[in-house]
Amino acid sequence: MTSVSPTIEGFPADLKALTSLRAFLALGVVLFHYQLQWDPTLGFSPIIERSRLAVDAFFMLSGFIMAHVYGPSFAKGTFSYKRFIVARIARMYPLHLAVLAGVLVMVLAAAGQGVRYDPATYTPQGFFQTLFLIQAWFPSTLGSNWSGPSWSLSAEWFAYLLFPAYALVATRLRHRPRVLLGLGVVGFIAIDAVYGQMFGKVLPRAEDDMGILRILPEFLIGMGLHGLGRGLRWSRSVTIDATVVATLALFVAMQFSLDDRYVVALTAPVILCWSLLAKAGCEGPLSSPVLVFAGEVSFALYLVHMPLLVAYKGVAAEMRGIDSGFVMTPAELFGLFVVTVFVSVALHLFVERPGRSAIRKHFESRGPKPVTAAD
Repeated sequence: MTSVSPTIEGFPADLKALTSLRAFLALGVVLFHYQLQWDPTLGFSPIIERSRLAVDAFFMLSGFIMAHVYGPSFAKGTFSYKRFIVARIARMYPLHLAVLAGVLVMVLAAAGQGVRYDPATYTPQGFFQTLFLIQAWFPSTLGSNWSGPSWSLSAEWFAYLLFPAYALVATRLRHRPRVLLGLGVVGFIAIDAVYGQMFGKVLPRAEDDMGILRILPEFLIGMGLHGLGRGLRWSRSVTIDATVVATLALFVAMQFSLDDRYVVALTAPVILCWSLLAKAGCEGPLSSPVLVFAGEVSFALYLVHMPLLVAYKGVAAEMRGIDSGFVMTPAELFGLFVVTVFVSVALHLFVERPGRSAIRKHFESRGPKPVTAAD
């Protein structure tokens, strides 16, 4: 969630529907990975398969929220890059370090006990690249399993470092948000073409292998969506209707397994419409405390679900004397999901929140109080 002034250029400070959207996006990523583990005869959902593209929605959301929180101060000339970076470190690193430390303990324990694992994906180089969140900055032929989902944090970190450049462009095009949005779209098309030539796959498939190229245009698209939404004044009925249509269109595209790039394109209207729900005062159940809290926990859920899945499969395979690629039963997946949710909540409450507060408090004590952004 975002905690700044009561309203920012027409938008409520707390865009609760977007916070809730994060919960659905993180759940989609979890279900995508879980679907890879169950018996295909039990069914296959194209919607769940395309839920891996929730990462692209996260990238657009980051651009949107950064424009929402820091755009006004940048336009006024009061933006502090140092405070911005401190806030981003406080947002990402407590949880990132906790999960990475847990994976390190898991790998060392496995090595000590003679448990089978692929050492090629747990290299010292991969560990330090993951530690400093630069693993998605370079070409890679072998993915790293050190906190696998954190490749997207690496991409986010890259975009944050470039935020002044993004903000400068957004400020110059403040009164022409469609041009800003168009630049993001053209950038996506151009980078997708280059990435296809380099790696032989579409841009929404970029992860460890230069995933930074994936966020570069999508972050800008998110900022363009914010600028566009800033000037829109829709009635409650129009906003609700548009939100339903945009969301259904996205689900239809996912169900029919359209090209990844089309699915990503249809994600943008969903983000815009869900943000306008807050502006029109019709967020309804999307602003409920339960969903908003789930959205706040989504970062922990997103980061920890894969390490817990890998750990469970490794231990279960050793106990059963089988390969770790075994198919999981629905009961196993449900039980693992319940455990993962509890672990995620605990990490959010006892690591993420206090860690963020401690870092911010430490740096705030050295200077003027910065803008608060808890997203």
